Amino acid sequence: MLADFLIPIHREGWRYIGICAAATLIAALFVGPLFWPLLLLSLWCVLFFRDPPRLTPQRAGLFVAPADGLVRGVEMAVPPQELGLGPAPMMRVSIFLSVFDVHINRAPADGEVGVVAYHPGKFLSAADNKASDENERMAVSLQLPDGRTAAFVQIAGLVARRIVCHLKPGQRVQAGERFGLIRFGSRTDLYLPEGVQPLVWPGQRMIGGETVIADLGAPDRAPRPAAEL
Repeated sequence: MLADFLIPIHREGWRYIGICAAATLIAALFVGPLFWPLLLLSLWCVLFFRDPPRLTPQRAGLFVAPADGLVRGVEMAVPPQELGLGPAPMMRVSIFLSVFDVHINRAPADGEVGVVAYHPGKFLSAADNKASDENERMAVSLQLPDGRTAAFVQIAGLVARRIVCHLKPGQRVQAGERFGLIRFGSRTDLYLPEGVQPLVWPGQRMIGGETVIADLGAPDRAPRPAAEL
């Protein structure tokens, strides 16, 4: 029963949680007015680095959300140049992660990692569409079992200053598998193969590793927002 109430913490977070906890203890002993702000900061750190288990749909051909957050854009866009995928636009789904979302990134589909490329850049607000092109990022191409290529990109935000990616070229991944995270507040873009239409719309909330974003076997028909139905 206890396991139902204890949410796992990602290993990247223990250092920050420890620093905040130590500062809170010192404040409690010597600087009383700082105790409550530091306690809230410590609790937020625990919340930020939480790593809850997720149940990923197992049917082949599904793309799941690579991150928790809010869909900010569904549009055609040229993938990052460093991936070598050419100048043709691909369907891009952009997910904005606030500082209160789970920041663990998960593989969006089964496949083999191709290129893993880091690109330095700015730290604009991750909610800004320019962040996809101008911010610091880690881009990954993914060879799907049917030979087509998808891509996903971890993008730093206004507060984020550290992108963690554990993937290597040639590594095989499964949909929903953890591969990294971004600290603190960020954006994750998913580029779908040609002819694959997303099943989500701007304004929808994603659950990383669970929400189905696209289906290789679905008809080539884009969804409409609820307001138009």
